[in-house]
Amino acid sequence: MKYMCLIYTAPELGPQSEQEMAETMPDWFAFNDKVAEAGQLIAGDALQAVDTATTVRLRDGAAVTTDGPFAETKEHLGGYYLLECDNLDDAIARAAEIPAAAWGSIEVRPLMDLPQP
Repeated sequence: MKYMCLIYTAPELGPQSEQEMAETMPDWFAFNDKVAEAGQLIAGDALQAVDTATTVRLRDGAAVTTDGPFAETKEHLGGYYLLECDNLDDAIARAAEIPAAAWGSIEVRPLMDLPQP
């Protein structure tokens, strides 16, 4: 099954400076290598800061845009991994290895398997 691991962090937690971020990068690369070597990594990326977000809604047939994320929250979506795992327990175990789990939270959700027409 495919599982989306959504990485949420509060801006004031975790690495703050460029040096602190650089110090955590080996942990991220090690996790990437581990899930890639296990054949579980489908995709994964970090997102730019929340102030670069645009929310789009369709209202009365017209696209309406709003600067910023959909909702005001203390934690921001900072990135994701899409993993192929045997089951939810396996996906949760992998999510616990994502470096940001130490200062943020990882939401694990299975992807829906939709029939193709």
